Amino acid sequence: MITLYDCATAPSPRRARIFLAEKGMSHETVEIDLRGTEHMGEAYRQINPQCTVPALRTEEGSLLTDNAAIAAYLEALHPEPPLMGRTPQDKAEIASWQWRVEFEGLLAVADAFRNSSPAMVNRALPGPVDYPQIPELGQRGLARVEQFFLTLNKQLAGRDFIAANQFSIADITAVVALDFARVVRLKPAGDLEHLLRWRAAMGERPSIAG
Repeated sequence: MITLYDCATAPSPRRARIFLAEKGMSHETVEIDLRGTEHMGEAYRQINPQCTVPALRTEEGSLLTDNAAIAAYLEALHPEPPLMGRTPQDKAEIASWQWRVEFEGLLAVADAFRNSSPAMVNRALPGPVDYPQIPELGQRGLARVEQFFLTLNKQLAGRDFIAANQFSIADITAVVALDFARVVRLKPAGDLEHLLRWRAAMGERPSIAG
């Protein structure tokens, strides 16, 4: 049985949960209390020295400690429905947009949040090493998130999905990025009609609504 080390309130493990739900894969869940810093404690360090969630214990017993590895493993283990593309062209398009959504969206929100929130003092980057906040990176993160909204809105004009005319990992990451942006008090403006239409449609999927 697959085991997911999770935190119900955090964006990164949410990506793994949605991926698993879309695949219809059963798994065990171990909740890690990030607010209580359980991920920094010795017990969890023995499981995952990276001190991050999600982490996934595979059926073979190995531990995967990032979303890229988790998605690659689950896609290979359970190819249907494909969330990373089927044809070479579709795989490339989805991979490209997945990278953009992660870098331009999710990491931009993380920069804004981790470099401005009092709760993240000396925790500007995830992992076992403490890093000080840089307020300027927080401000740049906010600007990047605003640009990310514009980029997605343009991409979604006339499209139901971000890439390759199919629901994919890029949509999963984008939903999580948009919802995560609420922690820095940002949301798409009302005139971003394509982005808002897409997010409303995504909310109809049980994996995302649940």
